[in-house]
Amino acid sequence: MSRPRISHAYLSLGSNIGAEANLRSAIAALRERFGEVLVSPVYRTRAVGFDGADFLNAAAVIASELDPYQLNSWLHALEDAHGRDRNGPRHGDRTLDIDIVLFDNRVLEGPGNLRLPRPELRHAFVLKPLADIAPEVVVPEDGRTLAQMWAGHRDNALPLETVEL
Repeated sequence: MSRPRISHAYLSLGSNIGAEANLRSAIAALRERFGEVLVSPVYRTRAVGFDGADFLNAAAVIASELDPYQLNSWLHALEDAHGRDRNGPRHGDRTLDIDIVLFDNRVLEGPGNLRLPRPELRHAFVLKPLADIAPEVVVPEDGRTLAQMWAGHRDNALPLETVEL
């Protein structure tokens, strides 16, 4: 019997409602399901795309036997368990938002909102935490590492506040 293929998923986590508690709980759930989880520092960032409370953002790397579609479904269930409301505007307050940003070196689009690499990688709140924990990972279709992308990012020199969970 063959072993399942293990892939590495690079996740972006964010919350601006009960942020500390929701991120702690989400990280605990990731560890319970996937074992060892590499987690970045947590950063406080302003809401992007709407006027709202500051977000706490982090990144995580997991090893999983799930394919990107199964993992995306599992993460949506985790968001739902944390009170995620999907009926509001696309850009709005969130109890928990977890996106797959990279999945090995896969490139895909759809179904739904699943895009790899995730377009939000252009935002500092996604890129900086990932560059902290996976600086040498090369982004498919871009060819640069996360560290190189962060070094060239327009917000690279801006101070970012870290938050302890």
